[in-house]
Amino acid sequence: MLDDFSGFSKRANLDEKDYYLSPEGYIIFTEKHHLKRGYCCKSGCKHCPYGFDKKTGRLKEL
Repeated sequence: MLDDFSGFSKRANLDEKDYYLSPEGYIIFTEKHHLKRGYCCKSGCKHCPYGFDKKTGRLKEL
């Protein structure tokens, strides 16, 4: 079995201003990245500019 996962990660395609690493090593996307993507993924992201509420499952009314 191959243990080379280098082709799996898309982090190399990200701009350094699109994310930062948490102390635990997780990738945290910035508001800039979410706006560039253009839609809400509805995952309850920390910097969601679309106002998604994970508890209700709804986007904030604009």
